[in-house]
Amino acid sequence: MDGWMDLRTEQADRTRDIKGGGAMACTKVPLDEQQVTQTHVEGKHRLLAALHPDRKQERLFVPYKPLLDGSSPAEVEEFLERAKFLVEDLDWLLALPHDRFWCQVVFDQSLHKCLDSYLLQAPRGLDLAAPPSSPAATEMQRSLHRAVFLTFLRMATHKESKENFITPSVFGEILYENFLFDVPKMMDLCVLFGRGNSQLLHKMIGETTPVMLALKNNTRHLLLLHQVFDTIMDRCGLPCDTATQPMKLNAHKQPTAISMTQQDFVDIVLYLCDSTSTLHAFFTIFPAACSTFHSHGFLCRLTVFYETVVSDLEKALRNRNFQDESLQEEVWRRLSHSCRKMLEMSHLLLHHTCLTPILEGAENSSTLAEELLQHFTSFLSEKRFLTDYDQLFPMADQVRLLQQALPVLDETRTSYLLQGVQSAWDSLGRRKTASSSPPVSRGAVGGASPSALQVPRESPRSADAPPAGSNGAWCPLSEAELDSLLSCIRDLLPDLGDGFLLACLQEYHYDCERVINNILEDTLSPGLDTLDRATPRPVKPALPAVLSTRSNVFDDDHFDVFRRDQVDMSRVSKGRRKQQEEDARQLVDNKQHVSEQRERYHAYQTVVEVQPGDYDDEYDDTYDMNQVGANDLDGDSLLNRRPFTVPRVLEGGSRAHNEEEEEEEDDIMKSKNPDHFVQDPALLREQAEARRAMQQRRGMRPDHLQGRPKGQGQTLETFLDRRKKEANKSRGANHNRRNMADRKRNKGMIPS
Repeated sequence: MDGWMDLRTEQADRTRDIKGGGAMACTKVPLDEQQVTQTHVEGKHRLLAALHPDRKQERLFVPYKPLLDGSSPAEVEEFLERAKFLVEDLDWLLALPHDRFWCQVVFDQSLHKCLDSYLLQAPRGLDLAAPPSSPAATEMQRSLHRAVFLTFLRMATHKESKENFITPSVFGEILYENFLFDVPKMMDLCVLFGRGNSQLLHKMIGETTPVMLALKNNTRHLLLLHQVFDTIMDRCGLPCDTATQPMKLNAHKQPTAISMTQQDFVDIVLYLCDSTSTLHAFFTIFPAACSTFHSHGFLCRLTVFYETVVSDLEKALRNRNFQDESLQEEVWRRLSHSCRKMLEMSHLLLHHTCLTPILEGAENSSTLAEELLQHFTSFLSEKRFLTDYDQLFPMADQVRLLQQALPVLDETRTSYLLQGVQSAWDSLGRRKTASSSPPVSRGAVGGASPSALQVPRESPRSADAPPAGSNGAWCPLSEAELDSLLSCIRDLLPDLGDGFLLACLQEYHYDCERVINNILEDTLSPGLDTLDRATPRPVKPALPAVLSTRSNVFDDDHFDVFRRDQVDMSRVSKGRRKQQEEDARQLVDNKQHVSEQRERYHAYQTVVEVQPGDYDDEYDDTYDMNQVGANDLDGDSLLNRRPFTVPRVLEGGSRAHNEEEEEEEDDIMKSKNPDHFVQDPALLREQAEARRAMQQRRGMRPDHLQGRPKGQGQTLETFLDRRKKEANKSRGANHNRRNMADRKRNKGMIPS
């Protein structure tokens, strides 16, 4: 940036010094309204606009061609020569005055093709750098990268000084009409130059107003992104939900991710990685675009694509047989990087469109909260996406933050949401591990830098392989990303050692801009300030031996040959030793416990003999001990008392009468013959008559009165007695039969 400011100041000074000869005079008129006098070949002068095709100088800008990995020396030399021409041409372009620069930029088609070729083919952050055997190619690539960025930066600046500027409205028309900037170019600029230059790129995109208006009003770029997803799904043989055309008859013949060739599979993964990295860089640098993409349903399309494609690609990658294991590891790294970028894009869309306005106290906070919860609820059906998203950005933290901002949030709904997240983990048989992202806070909802976040995934060859990083320590970035960060910092601070820069990156969560800012402002942490700034990158230690790290239950015993040089051979024997047999025989022959119990059982042999006459076998003493209290000393013995008899006073002169009744009853009972199965009815009537007569003599009321014979009339007492007996039949064996019969008769069920 400092070099660009010096260059801009130099151009302003040069413009002020040039006078006449077809150049402009020092004025504060915008470039689009200025006119210049140009001398013709015949010596005639003509008046032209400052931006005119005739003022363009003839110069051919060659297109860019990247240096591939494993290139031959001839190809390396060709790349150096071509890159040298490009750097010289771009330096010449940057040194032109303001009016000449814009004439060349607007009307030179070779310059457009040159810049477009670099945006399309320049190596990205995950691409391998130039071979180590050609440091000159690496340096030339770095110089060309810087020249291209400065060119685009000047093209996006409408005002370089008080004298050199363009009207903002006309500047936007120039960019839009000549296709100098559009949304795809902005995305490529973000992914190529975003690391370390995010603020400059954010300002650059913000100044291209017509491009941003096209982003909001034109959905063509969104259709292109949907087409990217549909292309990948179609190549993998997966059905597209957004397909508007009917399926072809030969669609079943389309190769799948497992059946396609290895080269096609690698190309699909690389295509997916490039697309997701580009889009993620654009969202990160220019968050204003998130609202446009979110309003067109891009988040729902992204989650469905992730749920459908990622599992299929991972399964194919595990089942494929790669002859080159390094290629398999590279493809797996690209696929994991793509998954992480898609998850981060989903978080950026929700963060910038819903969560941030809620935390800032927007008027429609309740509406935004409802929309955010609806998106979280829609994630419940995409279990794979939900678990990976929750691993990277815990939904419990986001829901808790939402509850703090809006205390009136429905507790039942949030509980259902969190239970659904846990159910997704359980259904996939996975267990949540410690996330690499810090907890969400009000000050920084996004947590750490997006580049410092990683989705934990197993390697296709080893599930226990440590993540790529420096010296085997845990690092959220791959080796290529870490080298890219170090290269960005060394471009500005070449005198610092890699070891010191690695410590700074680890301290500030691998945020390149924050590291550069703290180093330049001398505000490093106390621990980093005391380090030697020329410390080289430490050498990665070798892995420890397997024997030294193993653990076993037999460690350090008498026969551990891995830790003992000598073994006691006296403990080694073939079969059972003789001493062990003797010990077992002595244990069996030991009868000491028998002698100890002999005295106890000897006591049971003592028997007391009973003398004759002391015990009478014929006497029954069963109830002798049941006379409780009979022989107490506090009174006369109960056994000496008379049996209880009724006093004569209480008998009342009816003793003889009672004796006669008892005799009659005995006679009646004796007259019964229990052996008769059916007794004589006449005898039964006589017994009943005798029983009623006895009850009358005792003054007792009989069970029922004996009525007169039929036809002679009945007394009132007999009538009442029969009525009472009829009403109380339910107490006997009839079980309320009479009442139920009356009830049926009253209802017409029984004819009367």
